[in-house]
Amino acid sequence: MPDRSGPRATLLSAIRRSGASGERRARAEHKACLELGLVPVVPAPVVVQVSRSPQQAQLRRFLTGCMVVPLGETEAHEAVRLLGLARTADVVDAVVVTTALRQKATILTGDPNDIERLIGASGREIAVAAI
Repeated sequence: MPDRSGPRATLLSAIRRSGASGERRARAEHKACLELGLVPVVPAPVVVQVSRSPQQAQLRRFLTGCMVVPLGETEAHEAVRLLGLARTADVVDAVVVTTALRQKATILTGDPNDIERLIGASGREIAVAAI
């Protein structure tokens, strides 16, 4: 059974914005995480957003081995608070950041500027890897 106590990665944030080369890198990172026994974390709103893509079947396969984290009321309020602090509007990015902060996860993203702005507004630190 994988070790769920160590750092994990939110990966699908990277796929939704980074194009073909970023998708290949995200898949490689995903495979590496699984081989190391790390469980990639994917917030449920990211699944909703990427499922609208024509690549839906590939994305569902990508979820194999991931832990999809639900978005409850408390988490939704955390994301809204963070959006206000950062003065931004991307709800999914805010959920990615709040999930990563709770899970102590590294964020893999094709849009590090928006993610880093949200992290900065949180007053906490978390690793971000641009893809």
